[in-house]
Amino acid sequence: MSSDQEQEHRLFEYSEPVFPQRVKGWFRSLKWWLMAFTLTVYYVTPWLRWDRGTSLPDQAVLIDLSHARLYFFWIEIWPHEFYFIAGLLIMAGLGLFLFTSALGRVWCGYACPQTVWTDLFILVERWVEGDRNARIRLLRAKWSFTKWRKRITKWILWMLIAIATGGAWVFYFADAPTLLVDLLTGNAAFVAYGTIAVMAVITFVFGGFMREQICTYMCPWPRIQAAMMDEHSLTVSYREWRGEPRGKQGQETGDCIDGMACVNVCPQGIDIREGQQVECITCALCIDACDTIMEKIGKPRGLIDYCALSDEEDERGGKAVVPVWKHVLRLRNIIYVSLWSIIGIALVVMLFIRSDFGVSVNPDRNPRFVTLSDGTIRNAYDLRLSNQTGDARVFHISIKTEDPLRLELQGLTELLVEVPADKTIHQRVYLFAKQAYPTAHAENSPVRFWVEETASGNRTSVDTIFAGDTR
Repeated sequence: MSSDQEQEHRLFEYSEPVFPQRVKGWFRSLKWWLMAFTLTVYYVTPWLRWDRGTSLPDQAVLIDLSHARLYFFWIEIWPHEFYFIAGLLIMAGLGLFLFTSALGRVWCGYACPQTVWTDLFILVERWVEGDRNARIRLLRAKWSFTKWRKRITKWILWMLIAIATGGAWVFYFADAPTLLVDLLTGNAAFVAYGTIAVMAVITFVFGGFMREQICTYMCPWPRIQAAMMDEHSLTVSYREWRGEPRGKQGQETGDCIDGMACVNVCPQGIDIREGQQVECITCALCIDACDTIMEKIGKPRGLIDYCALSDEEDERGGKAVVPVWKHVLRLRNIIYVSLWSIIGIALVVMLFIRSDFGVSVNPDRNPRFVTLSDGTIRNAYDLRLSNQTGDARVFHISIKTEDPLRLELQGLTELLVEVPADKTIHQRVYLFAKQAYPTAHAENSPVRFWVEETASGNRTSVDTIFAGDTR
């Protein structure tokens, strides 16, 4: 069977490696700055310190799984306050909706972790193997000492970045300096080494080899974002009316000289001149490449640019197009901003009005009550006290009922409970109702527990019931 026949009978075609060419321009500079910023935030954040007192961790950002806490500088989130995390996730989703509706896939092109680390890996690859043409020649060349040397050097640098990526991830879940020493001395938990290994392999494979395939085939976000865009959304587009027909400079053609510069710089390996494509991540590097060519041949910039499809007809006719701000300040985008702001303001208000201690009371269900030898009815309760401050606090426990029930705290002679800093304790509580009291014979009687922080005088209450003997 000939090679042509083999090609016809092949059920699939191997993907061609994409080697983006180096480009200079405004958008490329913006991507460099954003890459530097996001990588700095990711790698440096676990090492920032924040003084919370002697009894609390001093790591500025810490996900403390063992104590079910999330620390973010001066903010501490407890498990029962997960609504803060939920609110932030909703805000993040609305933010993505907003930017996609206004400017297309800017998240994918500038801030997505896959894009950031792929950019970093391509930078290393270009530094070791050269620019696009040199990398293509190296790919096609036979294996030699030079090719092995460049490939192994590149892979080693990639793996070092990947290990640092996994290492930075685990530092968010434990005290970074302590964990680093434990990792280097072999005293860290197996889960730490395992997590670093998994994250390193994922980063190495995704950023080094799969790259654009992750965005095209594995990530669902391109399909979701496509549903959020319409003809009024600003996105990277080719002005076909101006560029076609393509041809060499000096001929009776459009402005596009078909030099393939826009294709050569694309990290996805697509041709933006073929129209909107799901593979496009709106990184705008093709704009920089095209503008450079236009300047060289004396043509106006903007053959490839951020523009809306709804403006094409006006541009073809030479009419004034809709200003950019009108594309951005549309009703849908205003609704997104309004919802985002409402949720953000609500979270801030809730953060400042939340109590610094929490109380819950759960009565025993089995048995609901106990009858003592003198006929007194006793109910037992599990009182849970949470001290969400950096210092120990003392709380006074009292009750309010129709009858003067007696209150006792198991193991304590006074109605005072000390709760250590940033801790939750469970205190066993008993209520006693004498036979003479109506409460002792009612099925359920309302009881209100009052908890007062002795130093500040702040009080809170919890309502529950007292179960009597109705027999």
